[in-house]
Amino acid sequence: MKLLISYIKQYRLQILLYLVFFLVFTLVFYLYSQSLEPVLYAFLLCALIGVLTLIVHFIFVYRRYRDFKIVLKSPTLSIDKLPAPKTPCEEEYVKIIKSLNKIRLDESYIMSSARSEAYDYFTTWVHQIKAPIAAMRLMLQSNDTEENRELLSELFRIEQYTEMVLTYFRLNSDTSDFVFTEFPLDPVIRKAIRRFAPLFVRKRIGINYSGTNCIVLTDEKWLSFILEQLLSNAVKYTDKGSVTISVDENKCLYVTDTGIGIAPEDLPRIFEKGFTGYNGRGDKKSTGLGLYLCKKAADRISANLTVTSAVGQGSRFCLDLNTDELHTE
Repeated sequence: MKLLISYIKQYRLQILLYLVFFLVFTLVFYLYSQSLEPVLYAFLLCALIGVLTLIVHFIFVYRRYRDFKIVLKSPTLSIDKLPAPKTPCEEEYVKIIKSLNKIRLDESYIMSSARSEAYDYFTTWVHQIKAPIAAMRLMLQSNDTEENRELLSELFRIEQYTEMVLTYFRLNSDTSDFVFTEFPLDPVIRKAIRRFAPLFVRKRIGINYSGTNCIVLTDEKWLSFILEQLLSNAVKYTDKGSVTISVDENKCLYVTDTGIGIAPEDLPRIFEKGFTGYNGRGDKKSTGLGLYLCKKAADRISANLTVTSAVGQGSRFCLDLNTDELHTE
């Protein structure tokens, strides 16, 4: 019906001209005192021919419309699947579409090449920067002083930021770096705790974890990344109290802290790229990428990441690992 109404609107000028011609003939015959019966007969005959012509033409238009809709709804939209042009206007439209598509492909290729080069560069940079970081760590660990412990803490943050750069490119690339297997969750959690243990000790923050027998089906590397980012945030925004890690019977992993909490107006946006919120503006070193990458990685491994928080009381992040839709082969 929508197409029919549009068709009538498109050819309304032709229909109006036909009525005007009929009125002209009627007026001329009337002025010359001629019988109007021939005019009426000719009008009805022409109207019948016109209606039949419009019906046939509308069927043609409908088929063309249907062909275009099929191409539009196709899972693999391609210019090669467009119906052959039937009119000069359609030929020009096809030329325009092909020209625009060529421009799009050229720009896409340039952007893809630039992104690939940037990824290769930063991948090389991350691996190269690990060597001096490791050397500095060995030198600082050789002498246990307060100053060296402070420097080790800052060096740990540098390691996190360098890994975050690589993670950002991996998550935004077209390549797949995910391997889903079943594995026990407990060793992954304990490994993350050991890595952040010096920061907990330095800030005199307690870490509570009683262990779990949970077996999960997900990507171990990306799960570790999410957990470490959540622990990093918990340590950063907790000055006293403790951080608790727990897993319930529904395979939900919780990271709970007693830190400064998140403002209610910031909660809906904390997973947005670059959003730092009130806490981030207070901490000038915040990048607004950590939680964004966590959320994106969680989505890629089919896990649901949510948060509840109260200002002055702390935050609780929940990573739901109960992926019923995933099965091992």
